[in-house]
Amino acid sequence: MATLSPQLLTAAAQQNLRPGRKKGLSPAASLHLAGEILAVASGLKPALLYDYNSVGVNKIENYLQQIQGIGLTKHRLHLLNIADNVLILNLEKTALWLEMLLLTNKVPFIDVSASRTCPGHCESEYVESIKGHIAEVLAHVKTLPNITSQPVTTSEIFSADWNLCTIFGVLLGYPASYTFTTEQGFDNCLSLTPLRVFTVQASCCRISKDLRVRIYSFSVPENLYLAMKEALDAWSANLKDVFSAQNDFANLCISTEVVSLAAVTL
Repeated sequence: MATLSPQLLTAAAQQNLRPGRKKGLSPAASLHLAGEILAVASGLKPALLYDYNSVGVNKIENYLQQIQGIGLTKHRLHLLNIADNVLILNLEKTALWLEMLLLTNKVPFIDVSASRTCPGHCESEYVESIKGHIAEVLAHVKTLPNITSQPVTTSEIFSADWNLCTIFGVLLGYPASYTFTTEQGFDNCLSLTPLRVFTVQASCCRISKDLRVRIYSFSVPENLYLAMKEALDAWSANLKDVFSAQNDFANLCISTEVVSLAAVTL
């Protein structure tokens, strides 16, 4: 694969992703964003949530078109707007991931409602409700490939019934997602709860010889880790298989650590 110009990638981000008169992305953030987008295009993850700043869909669309012109990827990318949160999707990878979750009947959801004394697995009836929400997103995604042949496309979807924390966890490709009831607000029971944090990183010399891209970062409660270990190991093994089939990244590293935080915002 051809080596890219870090200077052009940085300029594209700083030119297009500036919120009003505020300062744009730093060179380091610009290159890491390009690496995250390449990970999506390469199929290493179904989507990423754009959370670098608060620019709108149009600016992100212009940015994606520019970095595709620079040569980052020729793969079609899709911008999905959910309640003013913008996700950058690999449509094929997203559809396959959502279908797999529904067909295998192994949707891993962790209930962290504030009313609980500790995290636990979701009750089956609540899981069925969430699966219905996933099916709604999948139906939307599967209509999109026939819309246009443009390299960057956009759409919007939202339901007031969705828990966005859960939907985002699913779309981002996490092997387990948090969910909670909102009768007591949006608090959760994760305060000072030991969490096993998984971090997936890889080097991307196509963008910069020193660039390490954080492809995934998620957690599961330590009290559920052993019960979930088989599924987590299967997810890691699948990721390694996908990683070996691409040539944009090298030196995959999957690390874990246990942390306890005074407060956890989902």
